[in-house]
Amino acid sequence: RSKMCGIVGIFNSNLSQPELRKLIVKLAKRLRHRGPDWSGVRMVHKGAIAHERLAIVDPESGSQPLTTEVPTAEGGGGTATITLAVNGEIYNHAEIAAGLGRPFAFQTRSDCECILPLYLEHADKGLKDALNQLKGMFGFVLHDARDGSFLAARDYMGIIPLYIGWGADGSVRVASELKALADACVRFEAFPPGHFYSSKTRGFVRWYDPAWHREGAGSVPTRDLSLPALRQALTDSVRRRMMSDVPWGVLLSGGLDSSLVASIATRLLREKSSASPTDVAQGVGLSSWGNKLHSFCIGLEGSPDLAAAQKVADFLGTIHHTYTFTVQEGLDAVSDVIYTLETYDTTTIRAATPMYLMARKIKALGVKMVLSGEGADEIFGGYLYFHKAPSAAELHHETVRKLKGLHLYDCLRANKSTCAWGVEARVPFLDRDFLDVAMSMNPAQKMCRHPVAAAAEAAAEAAEAASGK
Repeated sequence: RSKMCGIVGIFNSNLSQPELRKLIVKLAKRLRHRGPDWSGVRMVHKGAIAHERLAIVDPESGSQPLTTEVPTAEGGGGTATITLAVNGEIYNHAEIAAGLGRPFAFQTRSDCECILPLYLEHADKGLKDALNQLKGMFGFVLHDARDGSFLAARDYMGIIPLYIGWGADGSVRVASELKALADACVRFEAFPPGHFYSSKTRGFVRWYDPAWHREGAGSVPTRDLSLPALRQALTDSVRRRMMSDVPWGVLLSGGLDSSLVASIATRLLREKSSASPTDVAQGVGLSSWGNKLHSFCIGLEGSPDLAAAQKVADFLGTIHHTYTFTVQEGLDAVSDVIYTLETYDTTTIRAATPMYLMARKIKALGVKMVLSGEGADEIFGGYLYFHKAPSAAELHHETVRKLKGLHLYDCLRANKSTCAWGVEARVPFLDRDFLDVAMSMNPAQKMCRHPVAAAAEAAAEAAEAASGK
């Protein structure tokens, strides 16, 4: 299976096939840091699709782009090829395969191949339903040789980066990073999260539109918080993201968000010996260096993050890796970080620099995947200024606004600073099901000094005292 990778698609091009192949190979090389394990190219009518592969699960099997043969639109016994290249993870691929309306001959063990039969079943009925079945993080391009059309789509939160550009010759290009678009497009933009682009309509269509995502009167949820439901949703999210056939670990800063993820992963690894057949089939904890979790932290010498992370690691019993860097080493890396992130946003660059340096160290250990805590502050109002929210409604609207912008900031930082070294970052707090639970609770219960929040804090303190820790 191919995972955190790089994709490039060129469509409606006037170049000859040899020229186009030479071009797509050149552009794909600019993304090879995202997928150093293998490269794949498929030529399509007036276009080409390339895939740079980072193998996380089943690293010895096939490659992308994926294809399937279907009857031609005209019939008559001929066939046409559907070509697909995906960057990402589809965690519920087994459920999708089991729920298909008609049989599909899967040719690989890739979790991403389920997009092909979904497309075939829903192409004529509307793609919103198909895309809403996908639980995971993804950006993909698909070409349908039956009518020469193409489709591009990005996941609900923009966890996976994706960009689209238009050339002066009328061509359309889609790529995981701007590096593959910058020198040939007269116009380009970030692909909007939760949307797809179809060549048939030449426009974007929003496919992800949950109730909490909307604004205006009546959009503030009133459901009381269920701590067991919240706990179960986060546990399920972490479990889904533990699917790996290569060494993996967790980024641990010592803060609440990453410590929760590390704690859940540690517990699930300990339970691995009694895992259900379903868990085993989904790869929970496989090739995780045994039943002990590896955790990683980086900071300046003597920084409080290093001390806090070590304290959490000691409590959980993880195999902890601490890295330090100097201010000068950080300054020396800034130009590379800017090139990697493709943004000049000061806060994002500052936060990405240590993550970029740490990813290089993690890669040197042979680790290809890490769990990270992005999204929690935006969901629960964790930033200090949220403490001054004038009302529950204002707090909710601000959390929604922050979540809608994550693809430009924290998601971009986490993905690109790790992918620069061929490492995949997975973000359990941004799981679709977890978001539905966490963003459907009454925002008054997220506010500081709210009785429910105070009770939860008191319960946590009591549990800690009882454990003797």
